[in-house]
Amino acid sequence: MAMACRFEVTLASQDAGCVPAARAALDTIDGLEERLSLFREHSELSELNRRAASEAVRVDQPLFDLLSLCNEIHRNTHGAFDITSTPLSRCWGFLQRQGQLPSNDAIADAMSTVGFNRVHLDAAARSIRFERSGVELNLGAIGKGYALDRVGCGLRGAGVRHALLSAGRSSLLALGGRNGGWLVEIASARSEGPLAHVVLRDAAIGTSGSGEQFVVVDDVRYGHVLDPRSGWPATGVLSATVVSSSAAVADALSTAFLIGGIGLAHEYCASHPDVLALITPEGPRRTVIVGHHPGAFVEAA
Repeated sequence: MAMACRFEVTLASQDAGCVPAARAALDTIDGLEERLSLFREHSELSELNRRAASEAVRVDQPLFDLLSLCNEIHRNTHGAFDITSTPLSRCWGFLQRQGQLPSNDAIADAMSTVGFNRVHLDAAARSIRFERSGVELNLGAIGKGYALDRVGCGLRGAGVRHALLSAGRSSLLALGGRNGGWLVEIASARSEGPLAHVVLRDAAIGTSGSGEQFVVVDDVRYGHVLDPRSGWPATGVLSATVVSSSAAVADALSTAFLIGGIGLAHEYCASHPDVLALITPEGPRRTVIVGHHPGAFVEAA
């Protein structure tokens, strides 16, 4: 158990002798959570959040690389993916799992500190500086996938050929895939039955949905996935699933496409040929397939 979910490694029978390596790889997740969690007071991320508004903070290379990836995805999704949205989550009560409808003034106040454009990365100094106080980084939308990528590197280094790594039901990474690949079910908490089945081989999958947390006010449902560009919950998409070679990228893009919808998925996949998206709009159920990944085969639900 880590990062508010259960991490698991499933090995193919011919790799049964690699169970010790799988356990060792899973053990690395605790260290990642200690360093990268917003909810650990002494984590490297919490230290960065405390200091970066007043000084440039030098960070280690892995964290700098991860934040650089977040910056790249933020730009390429026109701000739909944004790891500075914590003030909005706090404003809406979702950070404390006590959802509420905030006032327009409260949303505007939170928005004044949201936007990755307020985070300045200096590659030469390997440092991070915030434009103003109140900016906070939260890796929750990419952290599980990042952890799976790191575990996957450890397993490959140990000689594991076929394994399925999972972080809850939302993030998975397939190493190899005997007999054609690993069969994965795509589901939503707000839909009966699976939305689709995907066969994965040497690929990662991330799914974001609007069913985990919400608040209902005057018969209007407000989901916990917030659009950092407007300050309001994302609407129009029931579930967004992304297949990529990186679990971190798949995680981040699934959130971006849940917010940005089918149009953003089409635009992104057109310029990134190895990304596949499955977008299920709200309303009558129909899953739209966008893009292509060589390690994924989509089966009907």
